[in-house]
Amino acid sequence: MNRTILARLVRGLIVALAVAVVLVAVVDGVGVLLPAEGVGVLLPFAAAALCGAALVAFMPRLGRIVIRLTHHRETTPYMALADAAARIRAGSLEEALPGLAEVLAEGTGAPRAAVWLAVGDRLVLAARHPDDPADPPALRPGGLSVENLAVLLTRDDTDHVVPILDGTELRAALSVGKPGSWITPADRQLMRDVGNGAAMLLRGVAQNAELAERVRRADELAATLQASRQRLARAREMERRRLVVELSHATTDRLSDLRAEVLTARTSVAADGAEDGAAAATSLATARTGLDELLDRFRVIARGVYPSVLRDHGPVNALDEVAADLTRTVVVSGGFGERLGWEIESGIYYVAAAAMKELAEQDVDEELVMTLEHGDGRVSVTVDDAAAPVGPARLRVALADEAERLIALGGAVELTGEEATSAGPDARAHVVLRASMPDRLEPLVDPAGAPAGADLPARV
Repeated sequence: MNRTILARLVRGLIVALAVAVVLVAVVDGVGVLLPAEGVGVLLPFAAAALCGAALVAFMPRLGRIVIRLTHHRETTPYMALADAAARIRAGSLEEALPGLAEVLAEGTGAPRAAVWLAVGDRLVLAARHPDDPADPPALRPGGLSVENLAVLLTRDDTDHVVPILDGTELRAALSVGKPGSWITPADRQLMRDVGNGAAMLLRGVAQNAELAERVRRADELAATLQASRQRLARAREMERRRLVVELSHATTDRLSDLRAEVLTARTSVAADGAEDGAAAATSLATARTGLDELLDRFRVIARGVYPSVLRDHGPVNALDEVAADLTRTVVVSGGFGERLGWEIESGIYYVAAAAMKELAEQDVDEELVMTLEHGDGRVSVTVDDAAAPVGPARLRVALADEAERLIALGGAVELTGEEATSAGPDARAHVVLRASMPDRLEPLVDPAGAPAGADLPARV
């Protein structure tokens, strides 16, 4: 049996027993002492008046007796208002909010009561009575939230809601659930009175919760900014390593050969005779050829590191320039629709150019089609080559450095496909490559102030 009902039954039984005793004592006892007929008629009224006066005088004691017998403190609406005011004056949110839920439940006789705070555009459960610690975090205070008052009213555990407004802005809401019982006018009035008394506290609590949410968002934004800086640092390191590798491959052997030819020409010039002069001229001609090749190689490296066409005309034209030097026909379609930052365009360009060189160096009848796209805050390049001269495994190795650079910028590279089923120069594989990255490197902030644009996982 509910302890509230039990307390009311005990109170009623005590009052009924006391009234019965007083009536019997007054009517029978006094009636014997005063046998006059006129007095006997007035005795029941005197007994009733005496009972009323006694109830008023002994009501506090009666309440204490009921509490001792039932171990339950029955709460009247007025007591609930007094408790709510006391908890509000306490100033402790940990005590005030659960206490408000408790006095709502006891004052209205509802099995469930809750206090909701407006955080952003949602209502978040701040306190409830009773609170079950065994519930999952998503259903407990701080974890459970609803979109608005209408959604709150549709919940099975909610029968009545009183909003707490700050002007026209919703700050909080009080709710009770009384399954199988009516919400009485007294219950509604009590909830309004408690809401009016707690309005200032709940407004302050809601504002503190909103401030805490903004601080949390600011922390997330700072973490996102730090991650962006780390990605840029990794990208710079990848560029440095790539440039060192390119320069080493381009210069080591060629400079050694050039030095040997110059030494040969020097030895020939130091000797006497026309024949030695002809040998010197041959060595110098060879050295000049090697020097021209070295200069051409430096131009290729410079164009790869900082392609002027990419800077001036964008990634489509820059990829067309790379495709012009390759044996296989390459078609670059699509585009970004607008010029983006250098890091964005170059990040996609380097991956596309590296893939193009691997897939189009050999003469293949089928065209190689590359598609550039820009949408939903991301830019991407897609290649679906069913006549690839290299398989996914080799292409994955060739794109390792460029893919790592793109991932450092917050992008992702997905490479799938099938290896060639046969061996030989005419063997063909199927390669599907998609590289993408955000169209902005700065941390994005939504209208509510939350960071957006989280990194996508990369698979290389």
